[in-house]
Amino acid sequence: MANPNFDRPGAREQIIAWFEDGIPFNRFLGLKVDALESGYGVLRAPWREHLVGDTLRPAVHGGVLSALLDTAGGLVCFTMLEGPKDVVSTVDLRVDYLRPGPTGADIVCEARVIRMGNRVAVARMEIYSGALPPPALPILERKPLATGQAVYNVVCRS
Repeated sequence: MANPNFDRPGAREQIIAWFEDGIPFNRFLGLKVDALESGYGVLRAPWREHLVGDTLRPAVHGGVLSALLDTAGGLVCFTMLEGPKDVVSTVDLRVDYLRPGPTGADIVCEARVIRMGNRVAVARMEIYSGALPPPALPILERKPLATGQAVYNVVCRS
């Protein structure tokens, strides 16, 4: 779907710069945008010691995983907004923690918009340790750390 706001020259770069450096929480987590298209994106949280939540295993804190899921879903919905002043905000976030997040490796989240409406958007997200699995890998062999689905309120201000 063509998006006049996202498809304009320099828009992608502006969104990435704002997302990585302009949002304090994202900057604190060190989030990086590895891929971004209209309705699709890949975010990475570089490994840092302060991401540990369970020092006995050790494992990444579940709050970091849920924040990454929510942030990735919101970003991909944001890429589909048509007006420059339009915004999205989280209404509901469903998180399924599937396995502990190992320490020492970046955490990568792939997100897709599955519905973009005038008032509501829905995205699905998956988190992996280190890197995304190859797309051809069967779903049962992909082994995500967590999956999520979120609903976002769309506010058209333009």
